[in-house]
Amino acid sequence: VYNSRVPNGSPGKAFQVHLQLWDTAGQERFRSLTTAFFRDAMGFLLMFDLTSQQSFLNVRNWMSQLQANAYCENPDIVLIGNKADLSDQREVNGRQAKDMADKYGIPYFQTSAATGQNVEKAVDTLLDLIMKRMERCVDKTHVSDTANGGSLGKLESAKLEEKNCAC
Repeated sequence: VYNSRVPNGSPGKAFQVHLQLWDTAGQERFRSLTTAFFRDAMGFLLMFDLTSQQSFLNVRNWMSQLQANAYCENPDIVLIGNKADLSDQREVNGRQAKDMADKYGIPYFQTSAATGQNVEKAVDTLLDLIMKRMERCVDKTHVSDTANGGSLGKLESAKLEEKNCAC
């Protein structure tokens, strides 16, 4: 259940959400599948390994792939540096990752799948971004439909929604 917030921070509507997470593991052999996933996904957790500089360098390529193949030009993305619990093996410092996230205008979290550190927070942030985009989309469609006296048919309303809700 996702609980929206109104501008003053108090609770808004509650929505039942079905969340699916797909792990492509960043492997080249799954490349043909990932582009299909990109087109259908509403948001992305872009994860790299904090103990691998190469994994971090691959983030730029994945961002390009997302921007080229996602359902819209500016999809909702959260950057995640995983394995934060392995500080003695770390090859990527927090400043590098934060700078990259800032460059792309996306949130960044350091997580640990082993300890659970920040995992829920990162997923909740992505869900919040997606739901806010959907709420704006519904609001725009509702306002546009009302402005036309509620006379838009389903097809016109769907076209308007697609136009107004693209990233």
